[in-house]
Amino acid sequence: MKRARGFTLIEVLVALVIVAVGMAALLGTLTSAADSSIYLRDKTFAEWIALNRVSELRLGAKRPTKGKSGGEVEFAGQKWRYEQEVVETDVPGVLRIDVRVAAAATQGGRNGASKDDWTATAAGVVGDAVGPPSGVDPDWNGSPFPGEPGGSGAPAGEPGTAPAPKPSPAPAPPGGNLPTT
Repeated sequence: MKRARGFTLIEVLVALVIVAVGMAALLGTLTSAADSSIYLRDKTFAEWIALNRVSELRLGAKRPTKGKSGGEVEFAGQKWRYEQEVVETDVPGVLRIDVRVAAAATQGGRNGASKDDWTATAAGVVGDAVGPPSGVDPDWNGSPFPGEPGGSGAPAGEPGTAPAPKPSPAPAPPGGNLPTT
C-alpha cells in the first residue's frame, strides 16, 4: 500500500497558531501607529489654536485684561476648548499670556485643573516696554553704540541718523599674500 504524502493535522494546526500570533502582533502595531498619528494630529491642531490665540491677543487693538478667561473655537471640523491666563510680569508694562487648549469632546466634565487635562500649551508676552526707535542698527558683535558708556565718546546722533560708516580694510591682492624670495 502506498502511503499518502502531506501534512498531518497537528502540523497544520501549529502553522495556523503561528500565523494567528503573527497577525495579532501586526494588527496591534498598526493600531498603535494609527493612535499615535491621531494623537499627533490633535496635538498639532491644539498647538496652532493656542499660538493663534496668543497672536490675536498680541495684535488686538486693546491691551488684554488680566485674569483667566476661556472659550470655544471650531477648527478642522472639531470643537476645541481654550483657557487663557494673562498675568503681570516683573517687567513693568509687560503681560504674560498662557493659553491651554484641548478638544472639547475630550474635556467632558473635566474642569482643566490638571496640567494633563490640556493637549497643548503656548505662552507669549505683550506690552509697551519698548523704547522708541533711534535709527541706529545694533551691532550684534558687542561693541557699544556711539554716545554710550565705553563707546567712542561722540554724542548720540539725532533719531533717524546713523553713525558714519567705518572705512573698510584694503582688499588683498589677487592670489593672496604670496611670500617673496
